[in-house]
Amino acid sequence: MNEEDIRLVLKRVAAGELSVEEALERLNVLPYEALGFATVDHHRALRWGFPEVVYCEGKTPQQVAEIMARLAARHPRLLGTRATREQYEAAAARVADLAYHETARAIWLDREPDRPRQAGVVVVAAGTSDLPVAEEAALTLELMGHRPRRIYDVGVAGLHRLVPHLTALRRANVIVVVAGMEGALPSVVAGLVSAPVIAVPTSVGYGAHFGGLAPLLAMLNSCATGVAVVNIDNGFGAGYLAAIINERCANAAEPMPKEKEAHHDA
Repeated sequence: MNEEDIRLVLKRVAAGELSVEEALERLNVLPYEALGFATVDHHRALRWGFPEVVYCEGKTPQQVAEIMARLAARHPRLLGTRATREQYEAAAARVADLAYHETARAIWLDREPDRPRQAGVVVVAAGTSDLPVAEEAALTLELMGHRPRRIYDVGVAGLHRLVPHLTALRRANVIVVVAGMEGALPSVVAGLVSAPVIAVPTSVGYGAHFGGLAPLLAMLNSCATGVAVVNIDNGFGAGYLAAIINERCANAAEPMPKEKEAHHDA
C-alpha cells in the first residue's frame, strides 16, 4: 500500500463509503507485517518512495519466496539482491511476473515499465569483472525511476578509453564508479567533473587486494573532492544513494513556492 492508497482509504471513510473497521483492516499491514522469520517493513515505501529491498543471501528459497509474495501483494516494484536462481524460481512460483537479472544476481519486479525515468546518473565500471556490481547499481536506479547511462571497461590501465565519455560525465548530476584492483578510477573521474562521485570498491583482484580492502582504503584516501565511498561490492547501496541525489537535483530544478512574508507590529 502506497501513500495514494492510504489517501483513497481515508477519503472513502470521510465519504461514508468505508467503515472505520474496514479501513483498519486495510491498513493493518502498516507499518510492518510479522512473518515469524522476518518482519516486512511496508512503511518503507512511504518514507523513501520504494519498498523494502530484500537481501537474499543467507535466506532459504522458501523464505525469499514468502517475503517477495507479501511485498508483491502491495507494491508495483520490488528488488531482491544477492539472489540465486533457486531463490528466484521459488519466488516466481508465488509471483508470476518476477524476473531475474543474471549479471546483477537480483530478483526484480516492475509492473509500471512505461513510467517516465529521469536521466542524470552515469554508472562507470573499471573492468568487465566489475559488471555484477555495476549492474546491481544500474538495476536499482532503473527500478527507482531513473535512467542510468552505462560506461563500462574504462579502467586506469587504459585511461584513453574514458576520454570520449567526458561530455557525458560532466553533464551528470551524480556518478557511480565501480572498480576493483587498486581502486584508482573514482579519484580520476572525480578530478574531471563537478558532480558527486559514489565510489564502489569490488572484490575483484589478486592476493594483496585482500578481497576488496585495498580499493576500499584507496577510495577512502582519495585526494579528489566530492567522493563518497560505499562498502565492498555494494552496488545496491551506491545505486540507491545516487537515486536519492538525482531525485533531489530534479526537485531543486523546480521553482520553490514562495514563503509568506512575516509581518510584525511596530
